[in-house]
Amino acid sequence: MTADDTHDEASLADAAAAVREGRAVVYPTETVYGLGADATDPDAVERVFGLKRRSRANPLSLGVPSVDAALDYTRPTAVEEQFMRRFLPGPVTVVVERRPSLPDVLTAGRDRVGVRVPDHETALDLLERAPPLTATSANRSGSPSVTRISALDDRIRDGVAVVVDGGETPGTESTVVDPGAGVIHRRGAMADDIDAWLETQ
Repeated sequence: MTADDTHDEASLADAAAAVREGRAVVYPTETVYGLGADATDPDAVERVFGLKRRSRANPLSLGVPSVDAALDYTRPTAVEEQFMRRFLPGPVTVVVERRPSLPDVLTAGRDRVGVRVPDHETALDLLERAPPLTATSANRSGSPSVTRISALDDRIRDGVAVVVDGGETPGTESTVVDPGAGVIHRRGAMADDIDAWLETQ
């Protein structure tokens, strides 16, 4: 095990422990850095909204380590699950029906939630160790997304328990899609591939 491996292992263990204690962490993904807390804990989710200065009317997404894990918290249709298994893990947020186990604050009271399974080894490792995470960018609302730890807003850095440094991230936002409705809400990574898939349905 290299020194970097030891550092990663320690920061991941610390981050997972912090999430279980209701605190927030910053973690890398294949798009941008994310701000994560226990997505099943209303108080932890509120903490993320506060750190981001985000309107409670704007829902947060759910980060999980696999499509199978997502099924514990969501009720996708057959078509939606087929889409999830085609594009996840990957830089895609898939909007599907939520289960009641997710708090209303996460979804702004809506009956649907965006699901993220990041295609990033460190993020998946953290998600395997921790409860489901809020999947939202680690920036203050209205500010640019963060692709390097050095660009973190000091107020977010000071407000989280652990920052997991995964180096520079690519910076392309995930594509947000409702495959059941055949609608792309935000074009980002893989949008053309998603268009092609939706056209076959």
